[in-house]
Amino acid sequence: MKFSVAQIAAIVNGNVEGDSSASVSSFAKIEEAVSGQLAFLANPKYEEYLYTTDASVIIINEGQQIKGEIRGALIRVPDAYSAFARLMAAYQKMVAQQLTGIEQPSYISKTARIGESVYIGAFAYIGDNAVIGDHAKIHPQAYVGQNATIGAYSVIQPGVKICHDCIIGSHVVVHAGSVIGSDGFGFAPQADGTYRKVPQIGNVVVEDHVEIGANACIDRATMGSTLIRSGAKLDNLIQIAHNVEVGMHTVIAAQSGISGSTKLGNHVQIGGQAGIVGHITIADGSRINAQSGVSKSIKTPNSAVTGTPAYEYTSALRAQAVNRNLPEMEKRIQELEKLVHQFMAERV
Repeated sequence: MKFSVAQIAAIVNGNVEGDSSASVSSFAKIEEAVSGQLAFLANPKYEEYLYTTDASVIIINEGQQIKGEIRGALIRVPDAYSAFARLMAAYQKMVAQQLTGIEQPSYISKTARIGESVYIGAFAYIGDNAVIGDHAKIHPQAYVGQNATIGAYSVIQPGVKICHDCIIGSHVVVHAGSVIGSDGFGFAPQADGTYRKVPQIGNVVVEDHVEIGANACIDRATMGSTLIRSGAKLDNLIQIAHNVEVGMHTVIAAQSGISGSTKLGNHVQIGGQAGIVGHITIADGSRINAQSGVSKSIKTPNSAVTGTPAYEYTSALRAQAVNRNLPEMEKRIQELEKLVHQFMAERV
């Protein structure tokens, strides 16, 4: 698909400088782009490439000053990064709309309800009483269990497993290999030292406009629902345990783990490889640094923590600075001790 500068400017509400009839058919980073491609400049560190790139169209910030000759046409917008993201989303949507119909071989239960303009890829499985909303995309080798629901315009990528009774909202994306609704980790210790499995009879509810990365695991609730609220964004390789609640527009980076029954507030930010124990609450707007271990509730909204165990961010940085200075401090203490001993000896 080809797009003219004028068409692109209309999508991002930008102002064109240069040849508005130029066209592009793909995207590229500004330092690598060639003729026929579109790039953007948002980070000042890459400004030098504005004057060397062969990109036919470049999206830039409104306030960007031009200090040399530029080969391609410019589109000025208030925020180049956001505009470029919006443009790529529009392009991705147009590509996705080309996928329609039911490929064979695939299995669709006679009791399943399939909406309009749905795509179901080869080797997909749609179980009894499952519901697939209008314009949803179920890619090859995906599994949708019995009584599960996939909302309108949602995309289930290859190899995803949506287990029985789970509910996926509208405009949700679940990336390849993720498992939604596997059993929660519940085992009751017995007197003889063995463990008896506790049945996990709840489900997972994923609300609208959520994105879940590849190979993430979200466990079904023991009873009730594990909840992923509207607008939340989960990275690859994340573990969400049974009965967890993830608040609206919360973001969680890769390899993080949230233990059972913990409740994350809205707009929480969690760095990669962070671990959070079970049965605690994390206040709205909390920021948890990468590799932190959170063992107690965070009750103050918009606070930041780091470390293991995690505590207030600024205090933690001060403690780290002190730790780095411990060898020098020890040396100074030893010197002071010598002076004190010398002083006491002279007085005697």
